[in-house]
Amino acid sequence: MDLKAVRAFVAIADSGQFQKAALELSLTQQAVSKRIAALEKDLGVRLLVRTARGADLTIDGQALLPHARALLQAEERAVAAVSPGDRALRVDVVGRRVATAGLVRDFHLAHPEIALDVVTLFGADTALAAVRDGAVDATFRAVTMPGRRLPDGVEAVPVLDEPLRLCVGPGHEFARAASVTPAQLAGHRIWMPGNEPGTEWAAYYDELAATFGPTLDTIGPDFGVEALLDTIAASPTLATFLSERTPLVWPTDHDLRLVPVRDPMPVYPHALLWRTDNPHPGLAALRDHLLATRPRPTEGETWRPSWAQRPQGLS
Repeated sequence: MDLKAVRAFVAIADSGQFQKAALELSLTQQAVSKRIAALEKDLGVRLLVRTARGADLTIDGQALLPHARALLQAEERAVAAVSPGDRALRVDVVGRRVATAGLVRDFHLAHPEIALDVVTLFGADTALAAVRDGAVDATFRAVTMPGRRLPDGVEAVPVLDEPLRLCVGPGHEFARAASVTPAQLAGHRIWMPGNEPGTEWAAYYDELAATFGPTLDTIGPDFGVEALLDTIAASPTLATFLSERTPLVWPTDHDLRLVPVRDPMPVYPHALLWRTDNPHPGLAALRDHLLATRPRPTEGETWRPSWAQRPQGLS
């Protein structure tokens, strides 16, 4: 059913005249008549009868009118659902227990008027396809992985260099260290069962291991962060990497330690990615907020993988 014809029918029903309906719709009276004729032909019934005063609804026209109004209201709701600013801004945060989720929470606190739809997508390929296809408005990723490039029309801006900490249990060699250097980690087992091949975080830690020599242990299965921390707390040899920005709470009897890593400090490079032709006003607000609140560069030398995009003006 042609909604333009339905709109013309409702306009005539409300005004009682073809001429008034034509003025309301910014059409000629002839154009309105043609739309009504096409609608009547599609339905196989007569909807309106011309009179000396204008137009009256037939019995079939009276039966159609409430449904015609419902069709136009449904059209309005459908348009509003995808109109920039009227729908929630959909953002992929990678995981709900990672620093990027905290960045979006901070944005929500600063801009509660902007509706958010927060999702978690696995892997850069899936996230980039979602941005490219319009399934999400933005994602946070480490770009650009070796052998990968951003799709045409997708841009990225670095928003957070997240310092890593060595997480160890109380019996580990480095449990009482004020800090460690990456070189000191050579030969030590770093257990990261969530590092699946092909992910951007696996590419990051693979280059870190190749550069400084720790042994990455990715043997699973991955039972989640709680099981990971249980094992680290009880082991004198295993360690893992976490961040002070990781929103985790663990039992006090674990006595886990987050040991700073320095000289250089490994930082995980989070960037915001979006499609350049995305008109959602919330996207611009999110990008502006992240750039305005981007942490200042950390003191001392930092390390990123060779492929990581760097913020302009930062080393």
